[in-house]
Amino acid sequence: MNTQQLIKKLNAYERLMRLDKPIGILLLLWPTLWALWIASRGKPDWIVVLVFVTGTVLMRSAGCVMNDIADRQYDGLVERTKNRPLATGEVNVKEAYLLAAGLILLAFWLVLLFNKATILLSLAALFLAVSYPFTKRFLAIPQAYLGIAFGFGIPMAFAAVNDYIPPVAWALLLANVFWAIAYDTEYAMVDRDDDLKIGIKSSALFFGKYDVLAVMLCYAAMLGLLAYIGQYLLGFGLYYYLSLAIAFALVILQYIAIKKRLKADCFKAFLQNNSIGLAIFAGILAQYYLKYPI
Repeated sequence: MNTQQLIKKLNAYERLMRLDKPIGILLLLWPTLWALWIASRGKPDWIVVLVFVTGTVLMRSAGCVMNDIADRQYDGLVERTKNRPLATGEVNVKEAYLLAAGLILLAFWLVLLFNKATILLSLAALFLAVSYPFTKRFLAIPQAYLGIAFGFGIPMAFAAVNDYIPPVAWALLLANVFWAIAYDTEYAMVDRDDDLKIGIKSSALFFGKYDVLAVMLCYAAMLGLLAYIGQYLLGFGLYYYLSLAIAFALVILQYIAIKKRLKADCFKAFLQNNSIGLAIFAGILAQYYLKYPI
C-alpha cells in the first residue's frame, strides 16, 4: 500500500468512526462531565476526567463502527448515509470489525484503572453500545435506548469517583434519556421518508404528526428533572438555574426551527443541542466555583 492509498484508507476509517462529525462525541461527553463534577463536588481528579474523555471518544467511535456494520444493507438506500465507507466499499466488514474491536479494547484498558463497580458498569455500557443499532428493527422509540446508552457515563462517573451510585445519578440518567429522545427525534425527522421506505423504526415515525409536540415535551421533562435535581438533590442555587433558563431559551429557538419540519432546519436544531449541554455544564461549574472557590 503506497502513501496515497494509506491516506485514503485512514480517511475512510476516520469517517467510519465519525471523527469528522464530533457532535456525537459532545452529546455523549456533556452528561458525563455533569456527573464527574457533581460526583466530585466540583473538584474532579484531572486524570479521571482525561480517562473519561478519552473513553468517550473511543466508545462513541466504536459505536459508530458497529452501527454501520449493522446498517450496511440499509445505508446505501438512504440519501444521508449512502456515502458512508461501508456502504461504498471503501472499508470492508472484516476491517470494520477489527477497528471496532481495537477501539473497545483500548477503552476497556482505560477502565481497568478504576474500581470493580466501574469495570462492571463498563460491560453494561458496551452491551448498550453494541446492541443499540439493532433496536431500530423492533423498538418503536429506539431513541430511548440511545438515551440510556449515551448516558451510561453518568453512573460510571459516580462509581469511579465515589465507588457507589447515589439516586442523583439515576435521576441524571433519566433526564438524559428525555434529552436524547428530543434531539434524536429532530435527527430522525431528517430521515423520516427513508426510514419509512426501508422499514427502520424511529421516534419521528412513532410520534407522527405530533413529533414537534413530543420533542418539546421531552425537553420539558429533561429541564424539569434537572431543576428537581438542582433543588432537592443538590441544593444548587442561582447560577445553576440561570443555566437552565439559557437552555430553555435554546429549546424555544429549536421549536421555531423545527415547527415547519424542514429537513435542513431539523438537522440544525439537532446540532444546537451541543449548546444546551454546554450551558448546563457551565451552570454546574459556576455553582461550584463561584460559591465554593478553589
